[in-house]
Amino acid sequence: MSENETVAFEGIYSNDFTYLKRPLVRNFEDSNADVIVTGVPYDMATAGRPGTRYGPKGVRSASTNIEWEECRWPWDFEVFSELDVVDYGDLVFMYGDSQSLVDELQAHTARVLNSGKKLLTFGGDHFIALPLMREHAKYHGKLSVIHFDAHTDTSDYDNPFDHGTVFHCAKTENLVDPARSVQVGIRTDYVRDGHEYTVIDAATVNDQSPKETIRQIREIVGDNKIYISFDIDCLDPAYAPGTGTPVCGGLTTDTALKLLRGLEGLDIVGMDIVEVSPPFDHAEVTSLAAATIGLEYLYLLAAYKRR
Repeated sequence: MSENETVAFEGIYSNDFTYLKRPLVRNFEDSNADVIVTGVPYDMATAGRPGTRYGPKGVRSASTNIEWEECRWPWDFEVFSELDVVDYGDLVFMYGDSQSLVDELQAHTARVLNSGKKLLTFGGDHFIALPLMREHAKYHGKLSVIHFDAHTDTSDYDNPFDHGTVFHCAKTENLVDPARSVQVGIRTDYVRDGHEYTVIDAATVNDQSPKETIRQIREIVGDNKIYISFDIDCLDPAYAPGTGTPVCGGLTTDTALKLLRGLEGLDIVGMDIVEVSPPFDHAEVTSLAAATIGLEYLYLLAAYKRR
């Protein structure tokens, strides 16, 4: 085959620059896209092992392993026949300047939402969820949050840039309704007195059926508009070793995917997947988990759209 001939079939690992090999589109406002994938290579708010700035790159690369499937099991339709998804690439901000990250991410989020589109955001450490929720709440009103994590991230440290204070700040800034929000997979200590979020801890999730956990989640969030924030350390380190603060006793990947699929029909307005740290990963296990979780979110949006 000569250089000028068209390649009819592109190999799985060729040109893996974007998530699921979706088109790279920077000027998306006038496009037909439903969802804008964005990477946020930021890890200056992390308290544990660094490296999540490489998360978006790792997730995009690992996504080639699931890109070739025409229909993701067990869904009965092909997601991109229902949903137009493009990859914006990575957010650009002034390195070493956390306020620049906040300003640029909020401006980008507002740009996406005001154009009538949704976001799938790959971090980066968990701090990025706070500027994301600010703009989602500004656009949609007070949110219900489904927060998958090993930690509640509700510390009240006097630090404007901290991945452990995100859901304390979201509550005090009136972005979310804690009474209609739920934290799933928690297995580290937190101040229980006055804790306003409902917690379904990892031991409970692991001991009961996914259907029961889904029932509890749906009962709590009701018909509110929902933002999902998924810290990959919600998964046990056996399934997600590449993260900054691994905690044993977490969820399996299978359980997490079943819980996400159980949210079908809810009004989900956005999602971030954070804390993937490829330098501590093995065989792309963590990056692949994050890429697959992102695809389940796209199927949830597609299923909601085609109702």
